[in-house]
Amino acid sequence: MYEDLIEKKISGESVFDGKLLHVRRDTVLLPNGHETVREWVKHPGASAVLPVLEDDSVILVRQYRYPVGRVTLEIPAGKLDVAGEDPLECAKRELKEETGYSAAAYEKLFSLATTVGFSDEWIHIYLAEGLTAGEDCPDEDEFINTVRMPLAEAVEKIYDNTIIDGKTVTALLMYAARKEKER
Repeated sequence: MYEDLIEKKISGESVFDGKLLHVRRDTVLLPNGHETVREWVKHPGASAVLPVLEDDSVILVRQYRYPVGRVTLEIPAGKLDVAGEDPLECAKRELKEETGYSAAAYEKLFSLATTVGFSDEWIHIYLAEGLTAGEDCPDEDEFINTVRMPLAEAVEKIYDNTIIDGKTVTALLMYAARKEKER
C-alpha cells in the first residue's frame, strides 16, 4: 500500500552525536528511481502529562526555551532517559520533578510525532487526575514556574498565541473537546 510514495535507504552516516540529539544524513532512493539526501534528527522519545485538578484547572509550567527565544507555557514533559523506558513512568517522573504533583490516575491520551519532516521523535501524552500537591525537584539546569489556570483560559491562550508549544496545544484542545462532548 502506498508503494508509490516509499523512499528506500541506500546508505547513511552520523553527522553529529550530542547529549540529546543525533543528526543523520541518509541517501535514499525515491519512488521515481532518483537518489536524494535526507538529513534528520534521531531522538530518544519523550513523555508529557496534562495535569487536571478537580475544578478543571490545569497545571502548566512556564520556562524559557532557548531555540525560540521566549518564555513558554507548556504541559510538563521530558525525554525518555534510557532505551526502553516506560513512557508512563517518564510522565510520572516529569510531573513530580517539574510541578511537585503526583496523580492517583493516569490515562494515555495519544502519541504525537512531533516534527515528521526532520525528526523521528514521538512524544507520549498522558492525562493525570486525582492530583496531590508536593514539592517540585527540577533538574539543575531547569528553571520553571508552576502555573495553575482554568482550562478555558488555557485554551484562550492558544488562540492569542501565548501558548505555542505543539504538544501543549494538542493536549489542551483534545482535552477541551472531550470535556465539551461530555456536557
